[in-house]
Amino acid sequence: MARARSQTMTAWEDISRSVANFQLAALLGWQDVAQRYRRSSIGAFWLTINMGVLIGALGLVFGTIFNSPMSEFLPFICVGLIMWGYFSSLVNDGCGSFISNSETMLQLPIPFFTYILRTWWRNTIILAHNMVIFPIVLLIFWKFVNFNVLLTIPGFVLVSLNLLWVMVVLAVLCTRYRDLTQIVQNIMQVGMYVTPIMWMPDHLPGGTRSHLMLELNPFYHLISIVREPLLGGTATQLNWMVTVAMAIVGWTVALLFLNRFRSRITYWL
Repeated sequence: MARARSQTMTAWEDISRSVANFQLAALLGWQDVAQRYRRSSIGAFWLTINMGVLIGALGLVFGTIFNSPMSEFLPFICVGLIMWGYFSSLVNDGCGSFISNSETMLQLPIPFFTYILRTWWRNTIILAHNMVIFPIVLLIFWKFVNFNVLLTIPGFVLVSLNLLWVMVVLAVLCTRYRDLTQIVQNIMQVGMYVTPIMWMPDHLPGGTRSHLMLELNPFYHLISIVREPLLGGTATQLNWMVTVAMAIVGWTVALLFLNRFRSRITYWL
């Protein structure tokens, strides 16, 4: 009976109840991280160590290739790799948010969006661990943040809102079409190279094609509104406008999408 009532909830009710009971998603997400590293003395900081080694190696290699000052390039690639790891993990894990929780979904009338929030919170915890690297990189070059860093807060909120609607749509689609997960993973791999993560925007040659390569890349706008304030600058007005527009349009689509297919999800598991 409880499951039947859960099936008849609208998408908006599902999301509202999940947000109101966020502590459940937070607890489940924290348990995911704790269980993964329960026998490790360092715990999730192993991810931080791995990320630090990757940043140092790629920063040295690509900084040398592009002949960029390390004091500018290493902080740039540091934030870029950390945020891209966050984007990639959320998108890829989002594809399986319902599939990996199929047993619970079939037995308990928990709102579906709770499992999306669980995935988001788990990866946000890992992001917090990895961000420890950034102030260390700044101290190495004796650089400091300024008041622009406060813009990171609304930037991160907008990034999260966009990633959450993407996860909702992908979770539904990948539950129905399991092969889509592999396609998404390939897209994210390619996306890393066409987004200014390991290269800086000013490394591109001038011309319309270069500008379009940035302006038509949604990941560029998402990462810019977080990275630029951390590096002491500000994201462009276009970055903010595109990100806000994506959030509005994306959530409209996600709500309609979830509302239409919500009752079928458990039958696809």
